[in-house]
Amino acid sequence: MSAVQAGGEGRVDSGRGSLTASSGGGVSGSPRLHQRVQPPNSGSRTKDSRNQQQQQQQLQLQQQRHHGGSMLKQPSHNEPADVVRRALDFKSQGTQCYKDKKYREAIGKYHRALLEIKGLCRVLGDPDPGPKSTSTLLPTISKSSTLTDEQKGAMENAELECYNSLAACLLQMELVNYERVKEYCLKVLLKEGKNFKALYRSGVAYYHLGDYQKALYYLKESHKQEPSDTNAIRYIQLTEMKIRRNAQKEKKEAS
Repeated sequence: MSAVQAGGEGRVDSGRGSLTASSGGGVSGSPRLHQRVQPPNSGSRTKDSRNQQQQQQQLQLQQQRHHGGSMLKQPSHNEPADVVRRALDFKSQGTQCYKDKKYREAIGKYHRALLEIKGLCRVLGDPDPGPKSTSTLLPTISKSSTLTDEQKGAMENAELECYNSLAACLLQMELVNYERVKEYCLKVLLKEGKNFKALYRSGVAYYHLGDYQKALYYLKESHKQEPSDTNAIRYIQLTEMKIRRNAQKEKKEAS
């Protein structure tokens, strides 16, 4: 109950039970019972006063928040510049873990970097940069007017490097998830179609998944970018051998 309401309920209508004094000091009209007005309860008055003080304090706090009072303003951890810095830090940590052959830790760091980049997209106005999307987050970043050109470039490179590095880490594991390797590499190739590492690792992934025609395509594309790379040459030879054997097997089964 507000203080205004409490005061309204405590009033006594002065027109009720009023007395009319005559010129001689007597009472005119029929006699009426005097209605005694009770004094206001002191406890209620104190309670109303406290409520008013609390309301005033809350109003002051709200005004300070609205006008950005310096005493209440908290430092923001979601400013674009802060998110960019955290993303780059996690990527650098992942790179160091990879160099130290701590591949599981590196994977965790690269994922943290990508989460920061997704958080940046939310800050920039994209509410749902879906984690299961086959596309990258680069369109949201490149359209931003909040980031500087340097920050945009850093984030675009960081995202591609994280996906490429995640594929590299997975290929070092005892049990390789080639489907995931392929997924990460194709994300890179959507933006950089001639990226040698993504082309080569895509070819390796398709080879181990048994899709030799696609494997040969990506491996040959990688070979165009780096003609002297011995790993690409070796996988091209292995893939062509698989294709020939499968062709011979199909020919025998047909006959």
